[in-house]
Amino acid sequence: MENLPNIEPFRSRFNELEQQLSLPETFKDNQKASELSREHRRIKKILELSDHLESITDHIKQCKALLDDPEMAEEAECEYQSLSQRHTEISDNLLLEMLPPDPEVGKNTIIEIRAGAGGSEASIFAGDLFRMYNRYAESQNWSVECLSQNVSENGGFKEIIFIIKGEEAWAKMKFESGVHRVQRVPVTEAGGRIHTSTSTVAVLPEAQDVEISIDPSDLEISICRASGPGGQGVNTTDSAVQIQHIPSGISVYCADERSQLKNKNKAMTVLRSRLLQKKQEEENAKYAKNRKDQVGTGDRSERIRTYNFPQSRITDHRINYTSHALQETMMGDLNHIINILEKEDKKSKINDMSFDKSE
Repeated sequence: MENLPNIEPFRSRFNELEQQLSLPETFKDNQKASELSREHRRIKKILELSDHLESITDHIKQCKALLDDPEMAEEAECEYQSLSQRHTEISDNLLLEMLPPDPEVGKNTIIEIRAGAGGSEASIFAGDLFRMYNRYAESQNWSVECLSQNVSENGGFKEIIFIIKGEEAWAKMKFESGVHRVQRVPVTEAGGRIHTSTSTVAVLPEAQDVEISIDPSDLEISICRASGPGGQGVNTTDSAVQIQHIPSGISVYCADERSQLKNKNKAMTVLRSRLLQKKQEEENAKYAKNRKDQVGTGDRSERIRTYNFPQSRITDHRINYTSHALQETMMGDLNHIINILEKEDKKSKINDMSFDKSE
């Protein structure tokens, strides 16, 4: 199969994985077993695509042989065109699957939502986005844990940080990073005028200790009394924790738990992920100069989506996709958008590979 890497190393690796996964001792280390199983599924898909492509290639050869037959030429030509198109599609998919996998795949995902422009309506919208993601996570059988929240007086959030735990969480949620814009009549608007407000969403893979090494001497940790709208147990103990990473200037505040230790652990989880993101952004800087990702860079300043309530319309500006299933989307049905984003992301990677070959 021309223009494709040699498939034999994948077959050899697949046989090795089959052998390792058949050994009981492999499953004594849950993390290693999970990584091997994930790699096994990926290579199995590669081999299935390769076998399918080989079968289509054989059928194309048979059609070519029939093109000179007057009685079969017309039918063979139609079949040839169909098979050729299918051959291209499978070749592209196979090439993508053979690329080194995203190192963040399989990781838990931290999402930070912050109210932007628009005052109280922006914080209400931030709450709507959190509930939308929470419902989507439930539909995917993922778990959600709040790490930090700053509740606004109107019941929304000035800021909320939470972690989604699930096998495909990063692969699906990474596309949500950016500025989300809402157009609607706020509940506080007496004149019935439509307002435009925004909230920003940042999506980060949960960083592991082995990926980000933090020197304790680089941290400035402050303990303070939690602030909030009030209620039993609030402002009675010094349990809130603020951690500042001095070299980077990154600061994290957590006051969700009554336990100082739990707040510190949650704050460190967020800090590690932000430092990992900063490291990745620096490493990708050169690539970003030569490539423009069609699906978007994930830059927080990038307006990615508009939610227009009067027209029940949702528009993703990165892919020029519009749907009138706004209510369904807000109830957690995000697959109609995410599936298209994944397809466009694959197209972008194929184009990037073509660019590499021409250099």
